[in-house]
Amino acid sequence: MSHRSLNLLIRKTYRFAILLGVLHLLHAPNCFAKDSEEPPRKIPRYTVSGYLRGQNGENLLGATVKVEGAGLGTASNTYGYYALTLDSGTHVLSVQYLGYMTIQQTITLVASKQINFTLQETSIQAAEVVVLGRREDANVTQGRMSVSEVDIKQVKSLPALMGEADILKTIQLLPGIKNGGEGTTGFYVRGGGPDQNLILLDEAVVYNASHLFGFFSVFNADALANSQIIKGGMPAEYGGRISSVLDLSMREGNNQKFVTQGGLGLIASRFTTEGPLKQGKASYILSGRRTYLDVLVDPLIPEDATAKGSGYYFYDLNAKINWQPSPKDRLYASAYLGKDVFNFNNRENGFQFDIPWGNTTATLRWNRILGPRVFVNHSLIYSDFNFGTGFKQNDFQLRLNSGVRNVTLKQDFDIHLSTGHRLKAGSQWIRHWFLPSVVQGRTGEFDIQTNNIPRLNAIEWAAYLRDEWDINEQWQINAGLRFAMFQQYGPYSYERYKDLSLVERLDSVGFAPGRKVVFYPGWEPRFNLRYLINKQSSFKVGITRNLQFIHLASSSGTSLPADLWIPSTLKVKPQIGIQYAVGYFRNFASNTFETSVELYYKDLRNQIDFREGAINGFNPLIENDLVFGRGEAYGAEFLLKKAKGALSGWIGYTLSWTNRNFPDIMNGKTYPYKFDRRHDLSVVASWIRSPRWKFSGTFVLSTGNAYTLPESRYFFEGQIIDQIGDRNSFRLPNYHRLDFSAVYTPRPERSNPPTMVSGSEPSLGRRSRYLGEWVFAVYNIYSRLNPFFIYLDNEGSLQQNSLKVQAKQVSLFPIIPSITWNFKF
Repeated sequence: MSHRSLNLLIRKTYRFAILLGVLHLLHAPNCFAKDSEEPPRKIPRYTVSGYLRGQNGENLLGATVKVEGAGLGTASNTYGYYALTLDSGTHVLSVQYLGYMTIQQTITLVASKQINFTLQETSIQAAEVVVLGRREDANVTQGRMSVSEVDIKQVKSLPALMGEADILKTIQLLPGIKNGGEGTTGFYVRGGGPDQNLILLDEAVVYNASHLFGFFSVFNADALANSQIIKGGMPAEYGGRISSVLDLSMREGNNQKFVTQGGLGLIASRFTTEGPLKQGKASYILSGRRTYLDVLVDPLIPEDATAKGSGYYFYDLNAKINWQPSPKDRLYASAYLGKDVFNFNNRENGFQFDIPWGNTTATLRWNRILGPRVFVNHSLIYSDFNFGTGFKQNDFQLRLNSGVRNVTLKQDFDIHLSTGHRLKAGSQWIRHWFLPSVVQGRTGEFDIQTNNIPRLNAIEWAAYLRDEWDINEQWQINAGLRFAMFQQYGPYSYERYKDLSLVERLDSVGFAPGRKVVFYPGWEPRFNLRYLINKQSSFKVGITRNLQFIHLASSSGTSLPADLWIPSTLKVKPQIGIQYAVGYFRNFASNTFETSVELYYKDLRNQIDFREGAINGFNPLIENDLVFGRGEAYGAEFLLKKAKGALSGWIGYTLSWTNRNFPDIMNGKTYPYKFDRRHDLSVVASWIRSPRWKFSGTFVLSTGNAYTLPESRYFFEGQIIDQIGDRNSFRLPNYHRLDFSAVYTPRPERSNPPTMVSGSEPSLGRRSRYLGEWVFAVYNIYSRLNPFFIYLDNEGSLQQNSLKVQAKQVSLFPIIPSITWNFKF
């Protein structure tokens, strides 16, 4: 079957799925009407709905409410809300969430009612310990595929570089997700680039998720509640990226009591405070993190030292408040501020150098229950990333700034048509501002004039509809359609050249402020199908088409703060990603073991890269330094996970190929992508030895990155000239590393079992007032010197005929032990 015929078949499948959903919707009852106003039935039906929360008052995402003996059930949404429509009469509801004690409650439905449930965490002494906070059989039963959830508690217990728990390094241990290099937080999903991952923190886009040039992420684990990574089968409510979604939610704060927690590590300290503003109705959380090596080292440097005043630090600040003014309404306000500051001073020659960069996000949300089966959320979101670098020597100054900023308005509806049939619909409007590169300089009393590109402006709008429908016990459709539009408007100027040498200019065009430059509309269909073979196994198929209107111009091969974000323009077209995936999923031993095999193929179009010889950031008309091409990625992912018991963890293996083809690079010859790794293996294990001791370990093994090196050298007029080989035609040595951690809790947490009173929420057991733990970790136990990069070095003399050229390896991290003290009271 040709590629064109395959695309035609896919379009027809989408149209059929959408038509099927519309027909079903037309026959569905009016969701906004009260249940008592529905047409008469032989057996009246009513809706039980409400919120599922933990004992600290925070909402539980993905918790399940089942009807015992009826085979019916539903899961809570992002805000912990659930709705279940049942026949009138008596039912036994079972509320379950892994890591929490199950609640069973008998209800009698004679009218629709709202019932909230509060679940208590399973104590560490319990025999059943779990990895993920979701329903036990979700691996098999959920309609979406290529979705992974990582428990924040497990993130904190796994060994980490210098003891800093990191969600980004944890997801790199999952199949299909590759790291950007030794110790870095950059990640690449199924052959995609770093800019093709949509990273969200409370719905706000985080444009650069790294500290210390990529070695630590900006996410403080103490402030996070949930994390979800979507590698394929992206739901219609997500857009703007073509590779993956990392959706992170901040904690809401304890609305029952005041809690303080924190930690002291080798390079950073953390402090978090939370508590009720009004008990049971409103709460807050405030969490901060800062490195302190600069504070500790500066007093040790002599005042007359040449580099006195040099240093580096980063900090994060998370804040969130929420308020429930009525049973139907809830308000949230959250914010994040993070910054890196690097300074270098050389007093001897008067040289000063600084690099500050950072992210700022803010989110305002309003939830409202419009009816027992209709939930709506309104969001106002702000995101900002800025980067700067400055040089100063005597009377010469030079500064470069770049950044990206956006404001978003969103509205999302969650509609429970009936048990087993749920709609999601919504729209969003985004206003973009781009500052690709601004250079300012001064020498003495004179300003240095530079041809800076003006700020670029754009608007993005999208609307979507997603239908999640259990046709019967075996078949489930999760189909959606998203329509997106992107418009760039002036001021804007564009120059056309004869070729990539940028010597002979053909013409130029300019657009006045507010004038439309270009308009890109596009459809993004999404389709997932699940067939439940039996209660232990299922088969899934997923096809998605995604558009990406903003791009990261990077020549480094990994995401750095100096990389430039640019919009789609006359020359830069929107990226298109089409992914096909199939998978087989099976659980064993009462869902203790989960296994899966997924095959995928990804077609990447309108990919961008720098032309050969371009210098990132120093051409004000950056589009002239870019070239465009295509890519493809395909492979197989295998996962074996033990989700319950004192010993838990997973083994993940990926076999993959990732290639790129640019007509203006290597004369159109296809070459491997920098992060094309044929084999990638991860082993993760955690063992709870006793209430006082928990041990964890990770092992990773992967093919080395593709690399470009000179394939020969020759001498011309007394100089050594490199003959560069094909792009990424060399391989770095294989990467492997073993890490280990032990968590010691001197005073284990104790809790009494909850008590249940029919028709009410459970009373919670008492807990110890003070909790503390020590985390001992060793990174790279056998001190493997993994390559960070390789360079060629000359030794000897050409005149003495003793010149030798040697390839030398640079490695960053040998064995690194760490110790962290965490406290909570």
